[in-house]
Amino acid sequence: MAKDTVTITDNSNGKSVEVPIIRGTHGPPVMDVRALYKETGMFTYDPGFLSTASCQSKITYIDGEKGILLYRGYPIEQLAAQSSFLEVCYLLWYGSLPTKDEFEEFSSMISHHTMVHEGLRDFFNGFRRDAHPMAVMVGVVGALSAFYHDSLDIHDARSREISAHRLIAKIPTIAAWAFRYSRGVPFPYPQNNLGYAENFLHMMFSYPSEEYNVNPVIAKAMDVIFILHAEHEQNASTSTVRLAGSSQANPFASVSAGIGALWGPAHGGANEAVIKMLKLIEDPKNINKFVDKAKDRNDPFRLMGFGHRVYKNYDPRAKIIRQSCLEVLKELKVNDPLFEIAMKLEEIALKDEYFIKKKLYPNVDFYSGIIQRAIGIPTSMFTVIFTIGRAIGWISQWQEMITEKVQKIGRPRQLYVGAKTRDYVPVNER
Repeated sequence: MAKDTVTITDNSNGKSVEVPIIRGTHGPPVMDVRALYKETGMFTYDPGFLSTASCQSKITYIDGEKGILLYRGYPIEQLAAQSSFLEVCYLLWYGSLPTKDEFEEFSSMISHHTMVHEGLRDFFNGFRRDAHPMAVMVGVVGALSAFYHDSLDIHDARSREISAHRLIAKIPTIAAWAFRYSRGVPFPYPQNNLGYAENFLHMMFSYPSEEYNVNPVIAKAMDVIFILHAEHEQNASTSTVRLAGSSQANPFASVSAGIGALWGPAHGGANEAVIKMLKLIEDPKNINKFVDKAKDRNDPFRLMGFGHRVYKNYDPRAKIIRQSCLEVLKELKVNDPLFEIAMKLEEIALKDEYFIKKKLYPNVDFYSGIIQRAIGIPTSMFTVIFTIGRAIGWISQWQEMITEKVQKIGRPRQLYVGAKTRDYVPVNER
């Protein structure tokens, strides 16, 4: 990476410092401010880290202005159309697409790790039946470190690899069981003869009393959902995984921390918010009224599933999942008024000058919630589905962070605005 410098001057005392500029493969250059405090006594102030690169990474690149998303250099459009989720998992973890033999070996490895320890199965009984599935996910994924502590040496490459395989393989089992536990129905075991998405759907919806065949259109749509959610650079949950991992916490504990961050409605709950919004609109004839409310600055109502923190263009994932959504609705012949509202709302928003000017295009969350509702997945499970897809991104980012030569424990600084130094006064004198 080529380097040059920029001069920063403190006008209060006239001191200047040369700050190196680092240019990556893609994206804007960054100022390397690591020596800024040492040389000037100043920190940078950046709430939300909107203008701060917290790390170097080779995994994902996003250009929000152009609507570009690359996994290890491969456009998301190509991966969603031609690849599979397990192949994407291999790509994100190992850095390159697998050969045929490598993929067969990897797929077999994942298939034979899908079972969980029977003691972990009993762990579910400690939760209330009405516990939110994400609460169960945080607890059970974190508990993997208590059941699989033979591969927790974070400094050993093979141990890290085994933990990654276990996480990818077991998280759909844990997710499906979280759903089954809430319904009070039997826990099905994984089926190694099924594909990744097929196996998950089988564990979600099959019953021992009857045969269950996975619809290939639904399985493909679920696989695409997993691919589109697999990685997305340094978002809140990924940053949380890296921060937790920087303390040398084991991978399962670090990913559990990421699940907790994803649970927040501002991050992983957007597709659930879309369904709530559609229910609020209630009828297609009410759409224009709610569109007007969204345009009113003084009205707190917002159209959920439109716009994105990063993308200032059409979310490339939304274009892909929209097609999957249409295929699923056609296949299932779903007659749900919410889908009619969603399609009409999308049509209006894509033509309305207000939304075009503000670049409020439908995002991936707008369609993923609709697909999952059509399949029969309850809204409480939407973020859990997100978790299954994102687990590979988290563990890949964790691996990259752990193996960095400059890796240090995360320790953000602050701008203190509290009370000045003051002396303690005994309680009877206050």
